[in-house]
Amino acid sequence: MEQRGEKPVDYRSLSRTIAHALRHQPGRYGLELDEEGWVPVADLLRALRQQRASWRDLREEDLETMMASAGKQRYELRAGKIRALYGHSLPRRLPKPEAIPPEILYHGTVPEALPAIQREGLKPMRRQYVHLSTDTTTARQVGGRRTRRPVVLMVRARAASEQGVRFYRGNDQTWLADAVPPAFIDFPSTKVDPDPVS
Repeated sequence: MEQRGEKPVDYRSLSRTIAHALRHQPGRYGLELDEEGWVPVADLLRALRQQRASWRDLREEDLETMMASAGKQRYELRAGKIRALYGHSLPRRLPKPEAIPPEILYHGTVPEALPAIQREGLKPMRRQYVHLSTDTTTARQVGGRRTRRPVVLMVRARAASEQGVRFYRGNDQTWLADAVPPAFIDFPSTKVDPDPVS
């Protein structure tokens, strides 16, 4: 157990919680694993910080220390992502209950993706679902992971749902969909968000 100020980090407990999140119940933590079991480290840290007051200052270095101090190699870190190496009890695609979405949701993306989205709509690509945000700030942050000038798209989710598009609740800020046709997406008049992510 490491002491940082007055907040100890119990690496054994941390490892058990991460195992639960990455192997068994990622949806409970608001996480979405890709087809190879990877999740962004930033997303995992955000989820862990919400679990305990003593984890509010968790950093990627804490995950590295936890992994180094473990008797067995249970996790893999690479290029800003983490995954459990074994012990999954998950189906290939996590089952989620279908839900009626809010009237409007948002999706942050890169300018280069706009032509394909305008033709084909939003698709999961390498993920299990299309991720949608309940507010523009979160959508802009998501898009900002891949570009300094993200584009935020408005999705008429309730109308899409009424036409048969399936939506699922992710967490407080996130909704999921199998795919969203372009007819339900409102594109900005300019291709680039005027406020770059700092």
